[in-house]
Amino acid sequence: MDRTIGILGAMAQEIDEVKSLLKDKTIVKIANREFVVGKIDGIACVVAFSKWGKVAATITATLMIQEFGVTDLIFIGTAGALADGLKVGDIVISKRLVQHDLDARPIISRFELPLLNRVYVESSPELTELAGKAVSNLLEKGVEHIVGEAAVKEFGLAPKLYFGDIASGDQFISSDAKRQEILSHLPDILCVEMEGAAVAQVCLEFGTPFTVIRTISDSADHNARVDFGKFTMEVANAYSRSIISELIRLL
Repeated sequence: MDRTIGILGAMAQEIDEVKSLLKDKTIVKIANREFVVGKIDGIACVVAFSKWGKVAATITATLMIQEFGVTDLIFIGTAGALADGLKVGDIVISKRLVQHDLDARPIISRFELPLLNRVYVESSPELTELAGKAVSNLLEKGVEHIVGEAAVKEFGLAPKLYFGDIASGDQFISSDAKRQEILSHLPDILCVEMEGAAVAQVCLEFGTPFTVIRTISDSADHNARVDFGKFTMEVANAYSRSIISELIRLL
C-alpha cells in the first residue's frame, strides 16, 4: 500500500520550512484550517498547523485521516522540559503519551482515557525508530549544519536525543510548582506540551501509526531565558525541516 504521510506542527512557524519541501503543492482549506498537499522525495504528504490545544489538534488530526487518507502521522514541534537534565535544543521522541490534565475520578482512575481502559498511548515502533535514526543522522553531522553557527552560539545548543514519555494538557506549564505536581503523579515524563496525547488518541482509535517529535524550548530549571519567538523561527523551524526531510528519506 502506498503511504500518505500526515505532518502536523504545533505552531505555524514550526512547519513553514517543512511546507517548502513539498513539490507539486496544492492547498485545501477545511474548517478554518489550511492543508498543504504535495510530495516530499516522491512520497505523498499533507502538512498542516494543528492549532493550539487538545481539541484543536484533535480536529486537525481527524481531518487529516478522514479527508486525506493519511496512513502515518508525524507530529513535530516544541515542548517544555520536565525531566532534569534536558536542555534547550534537545530532542524528545515519544514512546508513550498521556493527558496530564485528564481526571474523571471516581468513575475511572486519574489519567485513564474514558472507555479505552488505558492511561498511555504508545507510539508506532516503526515510526519512532525511523525518527530516532533521522535525528541521530542529523546530530552526527553537527547541529550547526541545521541552524547555523550563530544560532548554536546564541542558544547554547548542544542537542541530545531522548526517547520517552510526553505529557499533554490544555495548560501552559511555566512554574516549577506545576512541574513538580505533574512529576509527582507521572514521574517518567520527559517533557510537556498541549497537543500530542490528543493526536495520539485520534491515531489509536483510527488505527493510524504515529510518532511525536518535540524540541525542548525551555529547560526544566527555567534558568535559560530564551526568546521563544526567535527560537521558533531560527531553531525549531530548521529542526523541523531537517528532521522531516531525513525521516521521509528513510521511509
